[in-house]
Amino acid sequence: MSIRLRPVSRGVEPIVVVHGGASEWYSGTEPGRAACRRAAEAGYAALTAGGGALDAVIAAVRVVEDDPVCNAGTGAVLTSHGTLELDACVMDGISLASGAVAVLPPFRHPIDIARAVLEDGRYHLLVGDGAAVFARTRGFTPCDPELMITPERRAEIEGRGRYDRGNTVGAVARDANGRLAAATSTGGIAGTEPGRVGDAPLVGGGTYADEHAACSCTGDGEAFARACAAFWTVENVARGAQAVAELSVTRVLERFGGYGGLILLDKDGDVGIARSASAMPHAVARADGSVTDGE
Repeated sequence: MSIRLRPVSRGVEPIVVVHGGASEWYSGTEPGRAACRRAAEAGYAALTAGGGALDAVIAAVRVVEDDPVCNAGTGAVLTSHGTLELDACVMDGISLASGAVAVLPPFRHPIDIARAVLEDGRYHLLVGDGAAVFARTRGFTPCDPELMITPERRAEIEGRGRYDRGNTVGAVARDANGRLAAATSTGGIAGTEPGRVGDAPLVGGGTYADEHAACSCTGDGEAFARACAAFWTVENVARGAQAVAELSVTRVLERFGGYGGLILLDKDGDVGIARSASAMPHAVARADGSVTDGE
């Protein structure tokens, strides 16, 4: 599907890429593709309004955190104890500054808190109660868990529905100044022990950006973390965006036993999208005003 947005013409052509998670997508990918389109539009709008790449990836991820079809924010999966534990990470490619939260109790937009960690500058990653205290001191309000837990996720954990392991969300962007950024947000894997952390909030694991490229990963978090998948992908981007995206996903599967996918954007605006899982809804918003999506 393709729609048109108002094009921009400043300097380097801006671009935003969003993924809705590599997984089985038992109920079909169109809801995920629609969520990614809306997210890409929001990220693109942030760029056309004069924002930078960091603003764009935050704007994009906020949209999918609010969409219960994805596993991030509202509608995220539950632990074996029936609780929400949220992870998020954001990284700026030029400064290499990053911020992340993990095992965060219910807050509507974990990615905003990750950005607050980045902007605070003292830490890379805050977890659990400490992350929640930090969030409250920065003006973020905890959310009633029942407003974020959907009936479908409750049914999963109670054995009345099928597990859908993935659906971590993420975005990468390049702004009109050529700056790159990446962001990732997730509820983890359904039914895991409380306190489990995957790759999403780990710089180099599920999220990475530098002056050459930006990458966000999704899938079996332990495998992607062990593979340092996001860093490896960005480090090898000279092989070509699509080629290295495919190679990285194959590497995680064959060497580390993990299914998943990733999105990659390099400094020249070349996009790499690859998966080993059944599907990975995604969307790309470009400076010519187009928004395209796929699975």
